[in-house]
Amino acid sequence: MRCGILTLSDKGVKGEREDLSGKFLIEFAKAQGWKVEAYKILPDEEEEIFKTLLSWCEELKLDLILTTGGTGVHPRDVTPEATKRVILKEIPGLSEYIRYISFSQTPKASLSRGLSGIRGETLIINLPGSPKALKEIMPSLKEVIEHAVKKIKGDPSECARD
Repeated sequence: MRCGILTLSDKGVKGEREDLSGKFLIEFAKAQGWKVEAYKILPDEEEEIFKTLLSWCEELKLDLILTTGGTGVHPRDVTPEATKRVILKEIPGLSEYIRYISFSQTPKASLSRGLSGIRGETLIINLPGSPKALKEIMPSLKEVIEHAVKKIKGDPSECARD
């Protein structure tokens, strides 16, 4: 699976904060045998996020894009808004599942606005910016992500028989 990791962090892009979340996602992806073909840190700027997501879908034609950060309620958190402009088909259950996993750790998970969806044959998932949250979430998402990518690409097998 070909994937991209997009970190959204004003401090990260300025070098004021190490991108531990992006690094974790890269290592996690590699451990699953996924190929990380794109990685970028951007500021919390909707237009830049939108253009990068669109490019990674349309030009790089990645199978999976994982974003980290910018999903909360801070005025600068605009990842869901940029993602909504890119996706053509939303997958609300996937984002609900991510929040469900996080609820067991903190009630603040209820403030997450992350989206998940599809553009073409690319699955886009907005994840929290916290490395701790990612470590809790990603092991439970591996199988779901791999199944979703197969289905997006037209796998005809029946879901109940997988």
